[in-house]
Amino acid sequence: MTNPSKIQEGGVEYSLGKFDGKNVSYDFTKILVYLNAKGELLFGKHFRIYEDDKEILWKLTNYFIKDYDNCAKFNIDPDKGLLLSGPVGCGKTSLMRLLKHLVPHLRPYTVIPCRNIVFGFNHLGYRTIEDYGNVQSFCFDDLGVEPMGRHYGKDCNVMGEILISRHELFLKTQTKTHATTNLNAKELEDLYGIRVRSRMRQLFNLIAFDMNTKDKRG
Repeated sequence: MTNPSKIQEGGVEYSLGKFDGKNVSYDFTKILVYLNAKGELLFGKHFRIYEDDKEILWKLTNYFIKDYDNCAKFNIDPDKGLLLSGPVGCGKTSLMRLLKHLVPHLRPYTVIPCRNIVFGFNHLGYRTIEDYGNVQSFCFDDLGVEPMGRHYGKDCNVMGEILISRHELFLKTQTKTHATTNLNAKELEDLYGIRVRSRMRQLFNLIAFDMNTKDKRG
């Protein structure tokens, strides 16, 4: 049986906690050691976990490992997706690319920029919206700053339509959708409309960085 409490990376075995044959008792300190190491492998030697981010990482980690008790304390539903919000450069995309490696035994999701999806729509049309309504898991990166879609002279709020499709998919199959955004709830509602915003509440847990979080790209 595979031991989900241990992960091999670059010839090194990392322990995330203790496995009793059925369940893993995760250790957050050990998880941080692994995430730092995996982050360096993914993003380069400059990557590091910031002290200021440990509180949000604690929430995100509990979501990914499905610690139902701690999720309940933060009002997080592990069966819904994540909407990770925060200012530009705070590390949202990096964390979403990183944290899926914490649970390699679970089905992974693909991180894709929303602007790339819109460019695909401009080229291929409505087939693009259908493609993202399938049973694959996605994390839509930078939701809300993508341009309006345009195909054969017709404008389309591409991501709004895709979110409606993902909501229908979630109700039928429980397939998760994740997203990152720089926008707040009011800005998202202004952009996509109240109909999409209400579906987003069912699709996502909202986890937000402090708006004063510093830009880590500098």
